[in-house]
Amino acid sequence: MATILPDADLEPDPDQPPPASVRSLWRLRGYLRPHLWSVALMLLTSLAVVGTSIGIPLVTQAIIDGPIADHRLGPILPLGLLALALGVVEAALIWLRRWVQSTAVLAMETTMRHDLYRQLQALPMSFHSRWPAGQLLSRAIQDLSAIRRFSGFGLIFLVVNIVQVLAVTIILLGMYWPLGLIVGGSAIPIVWLSMRFEKRYVVLSRRVQDQQGDLATLAEEGAVGFRVIKAFGRSEHVAAEYERQAQKLHAQSMDKVRLSARFWTFLEVIPNLAVCVVLVVGAIGAGQGALTTGELVAFITLLLSLVWPVSSLGVILAMAQEAMTAAARLLEILDIEPAIVSGTEVIAEPRGHLRFEHVDFAFPDAPDEIVLRDVCLDVAPGETVALVGGTGSGKTAFTALVPRLHDVTGGRVTIDGVDVRDLELDHLRSLVATAFEDPTLFSMSARENLTLGRSPETDPATDAEVEEAIDVAQAGFVRDLPWGLDTRIGEQGMALSGGQRQRLALARAVIAKPRILVLDDTLSALDVHTEKLVEEALQRVLGTTTAIVVAHRASTVLLADRVALLQDGTITHVGQHRTLLATVPAYRDLLSADPDGAEDDDLDSGVELDSLEAHV
Repeated sequence: MATILPDADLEPDPDQPPPASVRSLWRLRGYLRPHLWSVALMLLTSLAVVGTSIGIPLVTQAIIDGPIADHRLGPILPLGLLALALGVVEAALIWLRRWVQSTAVLAMETTMRHDLYRQLQALPMSFHSRWPAGQLLSRAIQDLSAIRRFSGFGLIFLVVNIVQVLAVTIILLGMYWPLGLIVGGSAIPIVWLSMRFEKRYVVLSRRVQDQQGDLATLAEEGAVGFRVIKAFGRSEHVAAEYERQAQKLHAQSMDKVRLSARFWTFLEVIPNLAVCVVLVVGAIGAGQGALTTGELVAFITLLLSLVWPVSSLGVILAMAQEAMTAAARLLEILDIEPAIVSGTEVIAEPRGHLRFEHVDFAFPDAPDEIVLRDVCLDVAPGETVALVGGTGSGKTAFTALVPRLHDVTGGRVTIDGVDVRDLELDHLRSLVATAFEDPTLFSMSARENLTLGRSPETDPATDAEVEEAIDVAQAGFVRDLPWGLDTRIGEQGMALSGGQRQRLALARAVIAKPRILVLDDTLSALDVHTEKLVEEALQRVLGTTTAIVVAHRASTVLLADRVALLQDGTITHVGQHRTLLATVPAYRDLLSADPDGAEDDDLDSGVELDSLEAHV
């Protein structure tokens, strides 16, 4: 992995982006270090191309002032062959440069993309809750492309063109200094205008790139949330908002285009004016005998060779500004120090003994709003504990602490006596498997989704294990898909129902064969019949696995050996389901509330516990 210098100490704010500068690009130099030989070869070949391009006009001068002026045909052939050889060498050098350049720059872009993706995976959930997906996508695609384009084209030609302008100007001054001064003087307005262009263009470039990220976010949300949009008949409203943002991007892009057009036009005019002045002054000088016809031809040819380097300066500077802005946006991600860092310990023979020891937790973005406070819970190996609590009581935060999706802000969570913060992250997350209420499925086959929790290299899942997990989760519908388990599931699994997605997520957790299984209300979308079948099959799995089951239904609670009641961020009661139902009114109210929020009359009237279980 390339080394990025740790120059930034503060976590960047997407609403207050840092300015783009050469320093941003310079800090990415570590990605070029493995390809220094390629960079050196590119520079050498580029400079050699400059030499050959300068040599051809000088050979032309020698032909005109020598054999042609003296009316001798003999030297013309060898000098012509020399010019031809220089042209062939120039073409070969250009081919070599482009091949080396493409290889090195594409390898650099691939490394940067790998590091960015790995950084995004390492960053905590608090980061991803703050940053829109479109902004991350624009950095991973457009910004990396901008850096690649400048590194592979702009940077080389910026150096080469400067060298070519300086070399040709020196040669022209030596040939006929009045014309050399004209060429050198034409650089003054170019430098002045370039400095003004840079200051304005960098601001416009940042606005456009940020707006592209916002537009990508809207496109991503529209694609993922199309069912909601259609269900509420808000297609025109969403399309209008997208159009408004697209028009905003268009206006900002046109500001860039207008600024670039004025700058590039000016750059086109200056060399052409210089050529006109050189023609007039050179003709006068040739008429007065101050320079030969061959020198005048060579002078004009060399001057014309500067037209493209000067005209391309606008494109190169624009690419440089976009690359600097892209580098600054990229470093906003790469500079963030992951809040959750892997430990070093590994449990040799894990038993799955889970303990919460006076745990406090607050989200990083709101440290003063305590979500969990002084939570204590001891879950023995192989025991199942149901976690029951009202909306907003902290159940999801509680379950996220076990696999370290978040870290505690006080106390500690231990597995077999080892603080989870001291465990290797990969090892911890091989011990703990989580199935969420709103599961995420990926655009891959059903089999790949199911076996995601098992490493295909070190611990591949067998067909028997896959079939067993499907049976446990009552996910047999995957066998009826057009290509069975090899059928690709669409993005986010939108082609499946909510219950089907939950069953696939549950099967995925079962296949992982964890020591600790966390079910975050995983059965909420199942009908009563399917839920009963799943619960019966789960009894076999939970018998050998430590489990935390977030539950809202009494039928799910009955899977557990004990129940923990979570109220206002703390566990207030732990005990048997029957005991809590009889002695804790808050627990009884939570389980007796129907989907509409009304309470069951039988429970309020003191129905027998056995009747409740039969009712469920």
